[in-house]
Amino acid sequence: MPSLPLDGVTVVSCEQAVAAPLATRHLADLGARVLKVERPGSGDFARAYDETVHGLSSHFVWLNRSKESITLDLKSAAAGEVMAALLDRADVFVQNFAPGVAERLGLGAASIRASRPRLITCSVSGYGSSGPYRDAKAYDLLIQSEAGLVSVTGSAAEPAKSGIPAADIGAGMYAFSGILSALYDRERTGQGTELEVSLFDSLVEWMGFPLYYAGYGGTPPPRTGTSHPAIAPYGTFAAGDGTELVLAVQNDREWAAFCEHAVERPEWVTDERFATGSARVANRPALEREIDAIFAGLTGTELERRLAAGRIAHARRRELPDVLAHPQLTARDRFAEVGTPAGPIRATLPPITVAGRPPRMDPVPDVGEHTDAVLAEFGFDADALRRRGAV
Repeated sequence: MPSLPLDGVTVVSCEQAVAAPLATRHLADLGARVLKVERPGSGDFARAYDETVHGLSSHFVWLNRSKESITLDLKSAAAGEVMAALLDRADVFVQNFAPGVAERLGLGAASIRASRPRLITCSVSGYGSSGPYRDAKAYDLLIQSEAGLVSVTGSAAEPAKSGIPAADIGAGMYAFSGILSALYDRERTGQGTELEVSLFDSLVEWMGFPLYYAGYGGTPPPRTGTSHPAIAPYGTFAAGDGTELVLAVQNDREWAAFCEHAVERPEWVTDERFATGSARVANRPALEREIDAIFAGLTGTELERRLAAGRIAHARRRELPDVLAHPQLTARDRFAEVGTPAGPIRATLPPITVAGRPPRMDPVPDVGEHTDAVLAEFGFDADALRRRGAV
């Protein structure tokens, strides 16, 4: 098989939950060897989130394919010897301990990089290594709330959290991209670096548009369900047969095409209620009532035909079973089989496609599955370490 961009890169990760495992799984997808250090017995606590994938956690199988799992009790002196050996041969060390824990375990960035100047370290935390929230619990919902995402998500009547762990995903992707930039920088300078990523900072960055809107406009953008606070028509509309389509008319050119083809009301282009983007937003209730009345007389097929004729941006509002059978995924063969301790499962391919080089799609490991093999590779006797309480 052709080599991948990160072949030869070794990542040691003391990780659990979502953010750090997402970052390292993307590194593994691109060829990096990821040694996942888990607590003996239970391992990464995300293994126990649910049992929906043949008895395994849906979060865990999503985040942990292509990794090698080893178990270490990091409070043990003998485990410290193992970690030192692993880090001596690592290119990247990732950890998402609670603030201060890495330092207490002798795994703080400053101490481990002192004798390993080429090592890249990445610390993923909830709120960062300083400030009044440094030690606060930082589960995804809590970060979504503190960063204001909940305040702009949902309907006008009720706020809602994102349906996916947005703070975790944001931090994981910034850790991933930060590590890639540090690897590139090391090629130029020969030196590793220390990275820090927090869930809070990541999600605040993603909140840029509503923060600017509120800070300079004086009011926060209203919650509008699938609509958009600054664009109309935008959101979910239904045809007379119940087919739901999502529209996104984002400029005056598209608005003119919408008037001509979708609703067959060319006079709306110059109607002072709807002639500009701000006017359409100000008169959204009236605009949506008129659109709904016209769409009620059409079938979903007829409406889609009109939208396609005008090259008007639209989509189906799909439920999750529909996504699993999505024609775009099927046509592009975007699924692969991945092994797990409970048998093979179907997984989507990673979004980064490297021409001519298939992604790595190795199995999801059982807890501690690779402990003995990795320890032997690094010159340790697993049984002796077990007697010392390290494994």
